[in-house]
Amino acid sequence: MTPNTNRLTDVISADHRELQAYYDRMVNSDDPDEQTRFQNQLTWGLARHVVGEELVLFPALDRYLGPGEATHDRSQHQTIKEKLQVFQDLNTSDPRFVPTLTMLMDDLASHAQIEESKDLVKLEGAITAEESQRLARSYGRTKWFAPTRAHPNLPAAPYQSISSFLAAPKDYLQDLFRKWPDPEDLPHLD
Repeated sequence: MTPNTNRLTDVISADHRELQAYYDRMVNSDDPDEQTRFQNQLTWGLARHVVGEELVLFPALDRYLGPGEATHDRSQHQTIKEKLQVFQDLNTSDPRFVPTLTMLMDDLASHAQIEESKDLVKLEGAITAEESQRLARSYGRTKWFAPTRAHPNLPAAPYQSISSFLAAPKDYLQDLFRKWPDPEDLPHLD
C-alpha cells in the first residue's frame, strides 16, 4: 500500500492490479522457475486478498448497503477459492497450469470489475472518508494474519475468522520452503 492510497477502494483496487501483474509475469514467461515463483506470489496475494475482503469488505457492504448485499460476492469468492486451491498445487509443467490459471484470473477479473465499478462505488457513497480509511486499515491488518493458501472448505461466517486464522500458521511454515520472486522482480504499481 503506497502512502497516498488510504481509501478502501484504493487498497482493494491496488490488490487487483498487483494480482493481474503476477498473472502477466507467469503467462509471458517460459522459465518454469520464474513461473513457480510468481505462482507462489499470486497464491499468497490472492488468498490473503480473499480473506481480507470476506472479513472486512463484505460485512461493510451488508452493514452499510443492506443485509445480503455481499451474497453474490461471497459466491464468487467460493468459486475463486476452489480454483485457487487447484492452481496452487499444480506444477508449472502440468498441461493444466496455464488453462487453470487463466480460468482463475477470468473469474477474478469479472469479480474485480463488478466490485470496483459497482460495489465499492456504492459503499464509498454510503460511508464517510474516515470510515473508508478505517476499513482500509482494517483490511490491511487482516491480510497480514490471513492464510496464504486457499482453504475453500473452511466454515463460512461467523466461524470463518477463527478457522482462517487457525489455518494461517501452517501456511506460513510451508511458505518458508517455497520459491519466491526477488523483491526487485515484483511489479511496482504506483
